[in-house]
Amino acid sequence: MNFEKRFQGFLKTSCLWNDDAVFNLKQFELKTNFSKIDIAIDDNLRLGKYVERLAAFELNQQNNIKVLAENIQIQKDKLTLGELDCLLLKDGKPIHLEIIYKFYLYDDSVGTSEIDHFIGPNRKDSLIEKLTKLKDKQLPLLYTNTCKPYLETFDLKAETIKQQVYFKAQLFVPFSNKDIQLKTLNNDCVVGFYITKNELSTFEDCKFYIPSKKDWLLLPHANVNWLTFELFSSTTQDYFEQKYSTLIWMKLQNGLIKKVFLVWW
Repeated sequence: MNFEKRFQGFLKTSCLWNDDAVFNLKQFELKTNFSKIDIAIDDNLRLGKYVERLAAFELNQQNNIKVLAENIQIQKDKLTLGELDCLLLKDGKPIHLEIIYKFYLYDDSVGTSEIDHFIGPNRKDSLIEKLTKLKDKQLPLLYTNTCKPYLETFDLKAETIKQQVYFKAQLFVPFSNKDIQLKTLNNDCVVGFYITKNELSTFEDCKFYIPSKKDWLLLPHANVNWLTFELFSSTTQDYFEQKYSTLIWMKLQNGLIKKVFLVWW
């Protein structure tokens, strides 16, 4: 089980922007000096929920943070309006924190701005969609009348609570344009590049590994069962047919290991 390595990978993933540079959404600042984890997390959780458990553990280890509640379902007439990821006190001051961990690929044919250009690996979602949902739906939930009774159980009022995001991401740029420098988003989030089916033959001298989805969090390392180009090519035919982009590790001839997305589009 790569449990601890996943946690280390999560900790080493940078926040997607600094301070409130994007949509005026304030990034939660957290300095963590440990990487040991000693809780059990259900391996059947989908990646987003799995990451929330890692983040919760990280928060609970901080001396100046007290987690009041997590995953608070806000319901009205048995209908769930939404969820508050986390209510906490940091240095005694209340914060509503939304926890996000995403993988985005840069495609300058989409939209007109740097933020517009980042889309999900399967082109089904995008950074701008997530940011809009956060700003227009998830964060305003705190100020609704329906949310009031939930806050009152902690003696809190919405107007005294700061709203912040803990938004981490791994970004991938096109193989054909690897030297992109980001102006708004954090360049430290760029962890690799992506390739198309047509570009795959460029790497026939390399070895490959396909990690499980939760292992997308990991920092690549050499101690895995590497596939030859031929075996990898035949394995990935299914991905192209199913229109599914996958994260892979690629070991170059000089021994360097790269994190790469193989896309179907």
